[in-house]
Parts: sequence; structure tokens; C-alpha cells
Amino acid sequence: MLTCVVGVNWGDEGKGRMVDLLSEESEIVARYQGGNNAGHTVINDMGKFVFNLLPSGILRGNVTNILGGGMVIDIEHLHNEIVHLRERGINVTPERLMISHRAAISMPWHRDADGLEEDRLGKNKQGSTRRGIGPAYSDKALRKALRMESLLDAEYLRELVEQLVEWKNATVAKVYGSKPYTVEETLAWLHGFGDSLIPHIHDTDEYIQQADKAGKNILLEAQLGTLRDIDFGIYPYTTSSSALAAYAPVGAGLPGRVPDRTIGVVKAYSSSVGGGPFVSEMFGEESDRLREAGEEYGAATGRPRRVGAFDAVATRYGAKMQAPTDIVLTKLDVLDQMDEIPVCTQYEVDGERVDTFVTGAKLNRAKPVFIRMKGWKKKLSDCRKEADLPPEARAYVDWIEEHIGVPISTVSVGAHRDAYLLRNSAGARQ
Repeated sequence: MLTCVVGVNWGDEGKGRMVDLLSEESEIVARYQGGNNAGHTVINDMGKFVFNLLPSGILRGNVTNILGGGMVIDIEHLHNEIVHLRERGINVTPERLMISHRAAISMPWHRDADGLEEDRLGKNKQGSTRRGIGPAYSDKALRKALRMESLLDAEYLRELVEQLVEWKNATVAKVYGSKPYTVEETLAWLHGFGDSLIPHIHDTDEYIQQADKAGKNILLEAQLGTLRDIDFGIYPYTTSSSALAAYAPVGAGLPGRVPDRTIGVVKAYSSSVGGGPFVSEMFGEESDRLREAGEEYGAATGRPRRVGAFDAVATRYGAKMQAPTDIVLTKLDVLDQMDEIPVCTQYEVDGERVDTFVTGAKLNRAKPVFIRMKGWKKKLSDCRKEADLPPEARAYVDWIEEHIGVPISTVSVGAHRDAYLLRNSAGARQ
């Protein structure tokens, strides 16, 4: 069975927590796009873990984890992430972590270019994490990226680096006035962090295709969400890869395969890291309380997230693009403290109320149309059945389901692994 877990909104919906939960029944967990520019947070009996590159299934001892060919990998960051896990007693072996030979390497010059361009943009900056993801994907498209397989042949690697250093010094160094790169320093970085990863590099496409053919349970893990997708997101305030379920089999090494189940993860309110339009955004004391209650700080950067009311317009659009079979609603418990809960039902654009998501200049001009629903003012973290929810909480979940148009199968009521409840029978875990 092939299952895909994707974000329906701006990212940070709680996908890592769901992958950790679902990985109990999976044999393979694969990341299929993105780099170390976002984080997935998992809390279990072993503590709190934040993963930027590693799949969230890495905490399950019987799961094979794959970094797919659709990713860009900062080998320094990955090396350090593995070391940190090992220090905490997690066994990360070549059998448990496999890296696609096709994945592109995110280089130091990509990080440099990312930061320099954000600085150049000034007040018009796009909210990049400055971790080099956009430049890495740009070089991949230009056919000027190193791939993980480059690390397997030292002589070939040197030839490629010599060519790339000459090119980078003619572009990045001269355009931004940064320090020129050298072949030896670049090779030292590649060998210093890449040599330890060599045992993990495989033809993961063949591996995952054979596993799928054998009927194994495979879980595909997305980074970010619909509204950060390079094609269907709030361009240019997006990531540089496709976060959609349709791309998941491609980035994981299963092109042509359609997921058997696509789980869309939706937060019970809205949050966003980075720049760009965010129609339902809240400000002042109300937003401060929501941010603190939800611990809304970027897992990758620690930046305070922008927070807002649940946005029915954006979420309905996000679900349409992801085509999920069912929805997991997360962080419902964060709203416990609210007397009234605002929700955004429509946008007002140039004096007209609209129900469909708009883009470009229209999105910049869009204003939220709010209604307020009655809060429940009760602790939800102990609820394990739908019947345990207060009537007001059930009404809120019902309203969201109706306005998304996709069944909500699971509701998360806390950060811990078992803090969730199954709702009805739709999409219940197999």
C-alpha cells in the first residue's frame, strides 16, 4: 500500500507527527522533495525530535527510511543531524537510512547566494530560510548540480568541482562581491561531510519499486504545503519544489504510481513562516496568545510563525490541489483557551465577496470575511473518542469538514504520539 502524507496549507500543519504515528504500520518512509528548510517535530516517549532532512520514520527501528531523488541535501546538515540522533541513542545505519544517488547536493555556495539575494531584496525579501534551497534547485534545473552519486568517485568529483568552482566564481562571487571559492576548500567540505554518507547512497528507485511490487507498506512524506508549492502556491513566496501528492511518487522513485491513500494534514487554525499574503492573519494580543498556546515557532529556524484564523477559502483550495482521500485535523487542543473562535469564510476582493482562492495582485488585496464560533473552554488532550469532545468542539470539526469537502478521519488533540482520536470510519488507519 502506498500512502502519502501532505500539507494542505502553508506547511507546519503537523505532518511529522502523523508520519511518526503512521510509520508504526509502514516498512518504508520516504521524503520526496525539499531540503533542510523546514522541520518536522515528533514528540514521543524518547523525547522531542526535530527533523529537517531525515524522514520522521527514523525513530521506528524496523522502518527503512529514504531520502528520495526529488530532494536537495545539505550533506553538512545531514551529517550533523545523524550525529545528533546517534548521541541520543537512535541507531542510524545504512540499512535504516538510504539516500538516493539522484538527489542533488545543496552546497555552501547555495547558502551564500540565498542569504545574499535576500539581503539585496531588502524590504521585498521573500522570507527564505537562507539555507540555499532555491539556488540548489536552480542549479539542478541548469544541470549544474552535484548529485549524491558524485561522492562515489573521487576523480570524477574533482573534475565536476573544478568546472563548478570556475562557474560559481564567475557568477556568485562577481555578482554579489563575495569571497571566491576554491577547488580544495570545496572538496574538503564534500569529503569531510560526504564520505561518512557513502554507505547510505544507493539506487533507491530500484529498491522502492521492488518493495512496492512486493506489496510493502510505503509512506511518502512531504515538506511544506500546497500554498508553498512552486507551481500552485502563493508564488513567488513559495518553496522551489512541488509539495503536491501528485509529485510524491516521482520524487520518491515511483514515477507513474498513484498513491492508494493521500492524507491531507490541516491545522485547526492557520500559521505561516515566511513572507507573502496571509489573508486570515491575526495581530496583537489575540495572535500572541494563539502563537504561545500553539508554540508556533519555526522548527527549522526558530522564527515566530505568523498565525491566523482557520481559512476555509485557502484550505478548500489546498485540498483541491492535493486531492486527499481524507483529512487529519491537528492542534484542535490549542483552541481550548478561546471564548470565541474566528474563522475566515470568504475573501473580499475589490468590494466583492469570493469563495474561491485568488492569486497574484488580487490575493494581495484580499481581505478576510470572518465569523465567530463558540469555544469550548475545556481541555481536549485527554479525549480519545469523538464522543469525548465537547459539543462545541464537535461542531467546529463538523464545520471544517463541510467547508473543506473532504472527510476528516483523525483529530489530533496534543503533541504526543497517542494524543489523537479517530472520527467516524472514514479513512481510519488500516
